Formats: sequence, structure tokens, C-alpha cells
Amino acid sequence: MQPMLSVKGLSKDFGKFSATTDVSFSVAKGEIFALIGPNGAGKSTTLRMLATLLQPSSGSATIGGLDLVKEAEEVRRKISYLPEEAGAYKNMKGSTYLSFMASLFASTQSEAKEMYQRGIALANLGERINDKAATYSKGMTRKLLLARTVMSNPILAILDEPTSGLDITNAMIIRKTIRELADNGMTVLLSSHNMLEIAYLSDRVGLIAQGKLHDVGTPKELMDRYKAKNLEEVFLAATKS
Repeated sequence: MQPMLSVKGLSKDFGKFSATTDVSFSVAKGEIFALIGPNGAGKSTTLRMLATLLQPSSGSATIGGLDLVKEAEEVRRKISYLPEEAGAYKNMKGSTYLSFMASLFASTQSEAKEMYQRGIALANLGERINDKAATYSKGMTRKLLLARTVMSNPILAILDEPTSGLDITNAMIIRKTIRELADNGMTVLLSSHNMLEIAYLSDRVGLIAQGKLHDVGTPKELMDRYKAKNLEEVFLAATKS
């Protein structure tokens, strides 16, 4: 079966600086695949290339069989991307924001209505959905943004540090939502430097440091391979020079 995402030799240079070098991996339909590594490792650059926001310097990728570069416009219609520092329109009510975004994503009014209703359910903010986003906590805002990201039912959801800065309760809610989406067939690619979270959430993990992908496997496979107790020990063993 063809993978939902196939990445081969993807590299990005900014002048003389190589942000990523020869990154290759694949992600199956309904799988949660995580790129883990420290800040500046190349995680966000990789996600931005796959979200068609950055042009690769070399290499290739396909998403749902579509070429990342040659069919970028069609790719954008089928995926969704949540940046780490994303924000909602603060002067809009949460419900108005979801309705507005649904109108941008949808091709018909009926599709927009269905998308909006799905977003409301996913955000799960109760009566607060009718308050302005400016009054939301960071956790509430992140739930609203995740709902916006996945309410269009993308074939691939790209999530950059989806629980960054959240308290334990809100982080657990976001993780549960992501897991349920994957269980229902959505493919998820995410980045994180929280390795305990990734061990809990992800089906497979890619270890990235200094722009290079050092190893890939399930959390258990990686811990067995490096005779490690956790992914932090795995990461240190796999990336030591």
C-alpha cells in the first residue's frame, strides 16, 4: 500500500546554512508520526516544506500520491497545518472564527456548514465558543486552533508542537483528540521536543538533530535498539557524534 506521505532526501538550505539535509521517511494512512529533537534541529523547517510554505532545496515528497512541488496547489487543498505560534483572530468569537475559516476551506455552503459543526464539536468549548478569542486561555485557544486545523478532514494534519506551553489538563485533551483523529483514519505528522508525550502519543518516531534524521522506529523498537529506558536516552545515544 502506498504511504500517505513519502519523503525522500528532502533538504533546505538558507544561503550557506543547511537547515535540513537528506531527510527521508514515510507515514502510513492513519499513523501518527513524530519528529523529535531540540529547538533548531530542523523539525519546523521540515514541516513547513511539507506544508508547501517553504520550497525544498533538493529532494522530493508526495502526499496522497501528489508531488509536493509540482502539485503544490492541490496538496494545499488536501492537507492542513498548525504552526507552533499560530493565533486566532482575537476580536472574533470562537464560533465566528470557525464559521469564517469553514467558508474559506469549503466549496459549497452545505460543506461549510458541516465543517463548522465538526469544528464546534472538536473545539469542545461549551458556551465559551460564543466568547471572543481574546478572552480565551492558551489552552482554549489551542483547542480552537486544532479544531480549525482538522475540521476540513485533511488527508494529512501537520502539527508543530501542538501542546507547547499548555498545562497538563489541556495537553492531555489535545493528545486525546489527536489520537482519536488518527484512530478514525486521519494521518498526523507532528513535531515535539517533549519526548514523554511522544512516547505516549506516536506510532513511530523520527529522531532529528542538526538537520539530519538519525533513526526511525516505534518508541519500543528504538528503546530496544539502543538498550534505553526512555526516548531521551534513545535520542542521546542515536545522535551522539
